[in-house]
Amino acid sequence: MRYAAMAPSIRTERLCLQLRDEGDAEWNHELLGEHDGGTTESVHSIRLRLAEQRNQIRDRGIGLLTIRRRADDVPMGYCGLIVGRCSLDEPEIAYELLKRFHGHGYATEAAKAVMAAAFATGRTRIWSTVGAWNAPSLRVLDKVGFERHHETIDDRGRPLVYLVRHANL
Repeated sequence: MRYAAMAPSIRTERLCLQLRDEGDAEWNHELLGEHDGGTTESVHSIRLRLAEQRNQIRDRGIGLLTIRRRADDVPMGYCGLIVGRCSLDEPEIAYELLKRFHGHGYATEAAKAVMAAAFATGRTRIWSTVGAWNAPSLRVLDKVGFERHHETIDDRGRPLVYLVRHANL
């Protein structure tokens, strides 16, 4: 089935979500550095990956958006749709914020906006996969209307939760 492209820019009360570009490489590098074990990826390679992702958005009509605070245009993280472990017809929502922006409702606000944009494309079901240990992300998904579908084990042997959200919520 063909779907409309997801909006390349979304505004909420506090946030502006826009297509990621090469200029987002520095804060993406910082975000990767916050992961367990940090990152060995260079800013240059992140820049190249972001350019490739932007091209994929044109081809697929879905992708990740940079989350910026409207008040000061500060980049805080990303949120959007990816194929991930699912499909183009039923993609996954993905989001991640720099740690200093956790706990202010930004992820929930961004996820709600992305879900509205996702369903505006004509899709009827969106998935999410989250590590069972990731209680903050599971809370965000609950607030956005996702329900647990099933659990499996990821490639590192850790529990992985599949959640789903239908358009009729």
